[in-house]
Amino acid sequence: MASPHGTFVWYELMTTDASAAETFYKSVIGWNAQDAGHADYTLLSVGDTQVAGLMTLPQEACDAGAKPGWMGYVAVDDVDEYAARVTKAGGTVHRAPADIPGVGRFSVVADPQGAVIVLFKGTGTSPPAPADTPGYAGWRELYAADGAAAFAFYSEMLGWTKGDAMDMGPMGIYQLFKTSAGGESIGGIMTKPPNIPAPFWTYYFQVDGIQAAAARITAAGGSVINGPMEVPGGSWVVQALDPQGAMFALVSAKA
Repeated sequence: MASPHGTFVWYELMTTDASAAETFYKSVIGWNAQDAGHADYTLLSVGDTQVAGLMTLPQEACDAGAKPGWMGYVAVDDVDEYAARVTKAGGTVHRAPADIPGVGRFSVVADPQGAVIVLFKGTGTSPPAPADTPGYAGWRELYAADGAAAFAFYSEMLGWTKGDAMDMGPMGIYQLFKTSAGGESIGGIMTKPPNIPAPFWTYYFQVDGIQAAAARITAAGGSVINGPMEVPGGSWVVQALDPQGAMFALVSAKA
């Protein structure tokens, strides 16, 4: 049985130095790492549960201007069908649907505003992430060119529904979203500030205490770009760059 449509099931870092990135994230987040045994791919896990992966950016991608960054994989009922739907809705297919032997089928796409995400249908079911457990993704955030239009696209494509909407004053509305299964909100969408050049997704990984995690970021060669700070609801977050320049974020229930 595949994972439910519209659910985030995997996170992947494309980077210019896979070995250095592995060392960094093991230190900062506490992940275990092991070679996947194929395609220069490293699996990152919490205990024995695999939660993310990393690999080296292909040289042709670097030559085309690609930079290190994280991508989220979202489960869909049919990768080929939904890649076609993305195109019809004004988005872009960056990598046509293809199989990962023994794992599933995927396609790298961009929404109509340019933010990249991966459509995925696996051969198995991804276990649900335990609440507030270090190492698992705890939040997903889209800075869109037009937050309302972005939500409409993902709602139509992935069945997401609205959670609370928070008025951020001059920054506009921060719209929380849920999967079609309901339950707690799993992320937020907002219109990006003018100084951010292009729409993008940021993924927040859970840690046990934000201040200590922020210190680990700088000690391991990364840089904190925002925070640590408390956000509505009482959680604490920090946004950062890893040593290769990929943006990521951390979230904790405590400072």
